[in-house]
Amino acid sequence: MTSRRPTIFRYRNVILLVFCSSLTFFVNGCAGALFKVKPIVELPPLTGAVKSANAGGVTIKVEPLLSDEESQDLFEANLPLGGVLPLRLELEYEGGVPVELKRARFRLRDGGGKEWKLLSPKQAISRILKANGVYVYNPNSRKEFEREFAAYGIDLKPPLSPSDRRRQGFLFFQTPNKEPVTSPQGLTLQAERLPQPVEIVLN
Repeated sequence: MTSRRPTIFRYRNVILLVFCSSLTFFVNGCAGALFKVKPIVELPPLTGAVKSANAGGVTIKVEPLLSDEESQDLFEANLPLGGVLPLRLELEYEGGVPVELKRARFRLRDGGGKEWKLLSPKQAISRILKANGVYVYNPNSRKEFEREFAAYGIDLKPPLSPSDRRRQGFLFFQTPNKEPVTSPQGLTLQAERLPQPVEIVLN
């Protein structure tokens, strides 16, 4: 009686080869960036619906990106769909002693008194991927997206000083119930642990 074991081995090898080839094709196909983030450059001056306040030697300027088009222009991703509101923030030093920013706290609430959660860039990315139904991807592609996206976050570690007078970037806030951002009213940004606390009504 002829053994069928070599034949079984051949079938297993063929199946394994097909699986490996498919896996290689899949990984290579997912090797690109998840979203094409516009390269970070010196952002142009704030324009449009800019709100500002003085926090005791630091001028705070804020502009919310409320439209889908604005967020897609920078990140190729619909942040409002994922319940993420990007706030563009600009801090300007007005002289005196250096101002520490690493202890600064920013809070956002809407007209109904609900507080919006401040997200790290990494947390914002998780919301974006979930909202866009992106669950399978090359890990390197996500790392690239995280790196490019995080470059837009405002750096609050170095203090403002006569040699470093201006800081700008984005804060990312999540809607109270993780619902999409849809024309929120009465948004107010609170800045704490600066030389003076301030409130800025955004709309």
